[in-house]
Amino acid sequence: VQLQASGGGLVQAGGSLRLSCAASGGTFSWYGLGWFRQAPGKEREFVAAIRRGGGGTYHGDSVKGRFTISRDKSKNTVYLRMNSLKSEDTAVYYCAATSYMFGVDDGANYNYWGQGTLVTVSS
Repeated sequence: VQLQASGGGLVQAGGSLRLSCAASGGTFSWYGLGWFRQAPGKEREFVAAIRRGGGGTYHGDSVKGRFTISRDKSKNTVYLRMNSLKSEDTAVYYCAATSYMFGVDDGANYNYWGQGTLVTVSS
């Protein structure tokens, strides 16, 4: 499975962005999809995930109420809508695919990773 993330950029605090991650080379519905981020000098952080087969969605505590993950099966694409952005949201955002049904907030459970897209939020 190949994953291609896009949509990052520079945005002012309070603004919005939508990240996209296009998947190819596999059966899209077989995989759960997640977003993780890593800021300079910090550990990778779980952002959001959606279980395979149209299962539930999960969001990290730091983004709940502001970010929303969704998927479009017809386009083999997963999205991360980010609203009310804060400077602390600045990071490289990675999309990933997992064959696991559970533990979707743990990056160790993901089999495939995209290349990352940089989001910079200016205050």
